[in-house]
Amino acid sequence: MGWFDGWFGGGDNSGSASDPLRKLDPKLREFLQKESPIKYATEGDKQHQKEQSLPQKQTPAAPAAPVAKPEQLTQQENGQPLVPRESLYQDGRYAHLWKNYKPISAVDAETKSDHEKLMDVLEGFKERKAQIGGAALENCADEQMEWNTCMKSGDWISKMTMCRKEVQRFERCYMVQSRLLKALGYLQTYDRPPEVDEAIQMRADELYHRMLDQEAAIEKAKAEGLPAPKFPALMDKSPAAQDARAAAAGSATAKTTPTAAVAGTKPVIPGMEEPGLATLTAWKEALDKLPEAERPAEEAALRAEFRAKAEINAKVHALWQEQAKEREARKAEGKETIADKFKGLLGTK
Repeated sequence: MGWFDGWFGGGDNSGSASDPLRKLDPKLREFLQKESPIKYATEGDKQHQKEQSLPQKQTPAAPAAPVAKPEQLTQQENGQPLVPRESLYQDGRYAHLWKNYKPISAVDAETKSDHEKLMDVLEGFKERKAQIGGAALENCADEQMEWNTCMKSGDWISKMTMCRKEVQRFERCYMVQSRLLKALGYLQTYDRPPEVDEAIQMRADELYHRMLDQEAAIEKAKAEGLPAPKFPALMDKSPAAQDARAAAAGSATAKTTPTAAVAGTKPVIPGMEEPGLATLTAWKEALDKLPEAERPAEEAALRAEFRAKAEINAKVHALWQEQAKEREARKAEGKETIADKFKGLLGTK
């Protein structure tokens, strides 16, 4: 009996305490559960709630994937970086902070005068020519070391001749390396990554040592009385190959001008399409004085330098046209300066 068990501590008191409605009539219990403001949870309900809460605690919610903005999607489709290269986070973080960023070079370019812009173009060409000398010296470091070693600790015959062989070897290396650097497009004056310059420098050194190996093979064949082996030219002289080398060097002309293979015509540069007869004659006279193995590289270097000068002329012409448009705009607005009037009288572009 229930009352007897309650007096002497018998029965399942834990079940009664956890479920006070357990011994009531099922209909009465259902009525109380519906109408009573106090809800009593049975043992089965508590167990069911625990089973439902356990999976939710054990499996944390996955973080929501970042939603790309429409502007970022457009930049990704166009191949443009989300942030400039000055940012430490190239994955697109903080792109909204870099939205209106301008590098210091762009800010300086906007505030420069016309004369400063013109001088930048000319100084850039001179600087690239000086850098060619430095790159050629780096490629000829071994020959220069041999020369220095000969002067310091050479035998008496070498010292009597002032290490003539080593000097000639170094001078030839310097001249040929300079030609190859020009031919491969090292003379371009626009901004490009340092990796491109390093690749051109390494390619020039590779071609120079290939030329030395070919000369050694020819000399060996002559000494053995065998016919001289034939090797392909170091530099392809076709217009398509020249335009391809300019494109590999990142030439602005190659980007805006169709190649001969695609367009079916020779690549042209505004203002200077082809060298004149006098230029070609001077080139031929200079090439005839060189060994046959060095002529392709020298001819390619001359054409590359001609293209670089043509690009400089095109840039200067574009600056003059821009200055003329700005003067016309100031004149139309009634803000013409004394310098504008003076240039107009002199007919300066």
